[in-house]
Amino acid sequence: MSIARLIRLLACTLLLAGSSTMAKAHTRSESHTNWVIDGRLVHVDVTIPDLEAARLDPAGGRPSDARILSYLRTRVAVSTGGKSCAMAAPAHMIAAAPGFRRATLPYDCFDTDDMTLHFNAFFELVPSHFDLAQIQIANGDFSEQIFTSDTKEIHLKKAQGGELADASFLKFVEMGIMHIFTGIDHMSFLLGLVLISRRLKDLIFVVTGFTIGHSITLGLAVTGILRPHGEYIDALVALTIALIGVENIVVTLKRPNNLALATGALLLGMGILRIFGVGSLPPMLLIGAAVFTGCYLMISGHLHDAGRLRMVVTTVFGLIHGFGFAADLLESRLPKGKLAEILVGFNLGVEAAQLTVVLVLTGIVVIARRTRLATPRAITIDVLASCLVAVGMFWFIGRSFTAG
Repeated sequence: MSIARLIRLLACTLLLAGSSTMAKAHTRSESHTNWVIDGRLVHVDVTIPDLEAARLDPAGGRPSDARILSYLRTRVAVSTGGKSCAMAAPAHMIAAAPGFRRATLPYDCFDTDDMTLHFNAFFELVPSHFDLAQIQIANGDFSEQIFTSDTKEIHLKKAQGGELADASFLKFVEMGIMHIFTGIDHMSFLLGLVLISRRLKDLIFVVTGFTIGHSITLGLAVTGILRPHGEYIDALVALTIALIGVENIVVTLKRPNNLALATGALLLGMGILRIFGVGSLPPMLLIGAAVFTGCYLMISGHLHDAGRLRMVVTTVFGLIHGFGFAADLLESRLPKGKLAEILVGFNLGVEAAQLTVVLVLTGIVVIARRTRLATPRAITIDVLASCLVAVGMFWFIGRSFTAG
C-alpha cells in the first residue's frame, strides 16, 4: 500500500475514532427481561450485563445489590386498567451467569384485564439502550418483544396477538424499505458493491448474489429454522463492509498479497485473543473468517475478470445480511398464518430500497462523469474504499468487544 493510501485510511480511522457520538451509536447497550404471568401474579426477572450495571455507579465500579434494586423498582412495573400493581414480595437479587447481575420483582395485580408491562431502565443513561423481553403466559402463550426509548410499554393483549397480526401486505413492504433506508451499515455495503462494479454486468452479478444470499437466510431466520446470535451478526455485517472496501483497494492496486495477509492476520490475531478470553466472538468464527478473507482477496486480486467469483462471495455476504434483515421482524411475535406474506412483502421492500440506492449511486456517478465533476476513478475508489474499510473495522472491532 502506498504512503498516500495509508494516510487516507488512517485519516478516516482517526476521524471515526474521534467521534464519540458514532461510538455510542454502535455500542450495543442491552438488558433482558423475563415476564411470567400466572393469573394475577407477575414475576419479572431482569438480567443486566456487568457493563450496563456499572453505569449505575458514578465511579464506574460494581454497584451494590441495594443500588440495583432501588433503581429497578422505580423503572420496572406492571399495571392493569391504568393502575399500578403492588409488589407481591420484596424485590431481591438472584443467581446469574458470570458477567451478569440478575434481579427478580414479583407483582400482585388486582385485575388481569388490560394488563400493561412497563420498562424504563437505562434509557436516560443510554438513549439507544434496548431490552429484549420474553413474555410467558400460564396458558402456554409465549412472545418476544422489545423495549426501547420510544416503546416503554407493552400491552399484554397486543403482545399476545403480535403487532404484525393485523398488518397489511404494504406494511411489510414498508418495513423492508425502511430497514434499508435507516440502516447505515447496509447502505455502506451497497456503496461498496457499486464501487467494485466497473461494468453493468458486474453490478448485476454482485446484486444478484447479494439478493440470493439474504433471501435464503431471511426465510430461515423468520421461520425459526436458524436463529443465530444477533450480536455475532451485527459484527459480521460490519466485517463485510470492511472487506468490500479492502477488495476495492485490492482490485485497484493489482497487488493483493500484502492487504490479504494483513487483513487475515488481523482477524487471526482477534481469534487468538478470544481464545485467551478477550472479545466476544467465537474464536473459530474469527479464524475461519481470517482464512476465507486471505484466500479470497488473493484470488480476487489476481483474476482478470472476477465477476462470477464475486457473485459467489456476495452471496455469502448476503447470507450474513439476511440475518440482519430478519432482526426487525423477530422483534415482534410473527403470526404463523402470515409468514409467507410477511417474507414476500418484507423482501420486496428490501429489494425496492436496495435497487433505489444502487440506481441513485450509479446515477450520481454518471452525472459526475458527464459534467466532468468527477475525480479520476482510481482516486475516487481510493478515498471511498478507504473510508469503508475504516468504518467497517471501527464497527466490527467495537461490536466484537462490546457484544453480549
